[in-house]
Amino acid sequence: MNEKVVIVTGASSGIGRASAKLFAENGANVIAVGRNEKELNNLRDEAQTQNGTIKVYLADILETTQVDRLFNQIIESYNQIDVLVNSAGIIANGTIENTTLEDFDKMMNINLRSVFYLMQKCLPHLEQSKGNIVNVSSVAGTRAFPNILAYCVSKAAVDQLTRCSALELASKGVRVNAVNPGVVVTNLHRRGGMEEEKYSEFLENSKNSHPIGRVGEPWEVAELIYYLASEKAGWITGATYEIDGGRAQTCAR
Repeated sequence: MNEKVVIVTGASSGIGRASAKLFAENGANVIAVGRNEKELNNLRDEAQTQNGTIKVYLADILETTQVDRLFNQIIESYNQIDVLVNSAGIIANGTIENTTLEDFDKMMNINLRSVFYLMQKCLPHLEQSKGNIVNVSSVAGTRAFPNILAYCVSKAAVDQLTRCSALELASKGVRVNAVNPGVVVTNLHRRGGMEEEKYSEFLENSKNSHPIGRVGEPWEVAELIYYLASEKAGWITGATYEIDGGRAQTCAR
């Protein structure tokens, strides 16, 4: 990863933050994109001791004008892009009966539409560098769960976007893969409206729903993302990798 240019969205917390730090530790020039300026600045300060660099960009990935400006600045500064990690995302409760069209659209726009647009913007540069894309999906993309319908649909769509684009881009030397985590200790559920007490109960119950007996940590998912982005995974494309403590293998009983 030495001197490679890596874009990581959702970099202010969780899996995105852990990924940005790992790429920087291995010599990459990381473009950390997020909406929390304080946390992004903390991430940048932590990277002072790393082999690579972290340059932070405060941006809303839903705003195409901000995304366009981001890419113009990246190319002006580095004139290359080697890896795109799409880690930004949201979750919210809702069933087929009570999910509003507004909430459904918001989920799709953040979890899917922004991923699609970022991938499109990167492609001309990834073709030149023979680079790759890693999308952060979810176990909810491969399995059905009640009361998070829009989230499940959005992540299933990310998986199919990953597979279809991988097939279309293979001849151009661009790989596209996804990781599908189970429950990981991040701020995702808290930001989705889950109160602290409920979140603690959720994590405790997840010890039972994940066969390995525990939830995951952001760094564990970051390690898989890093591997898929590296040359060691040069023959892997179109894959959606479960990293979920066995969660996807279970059935309700």
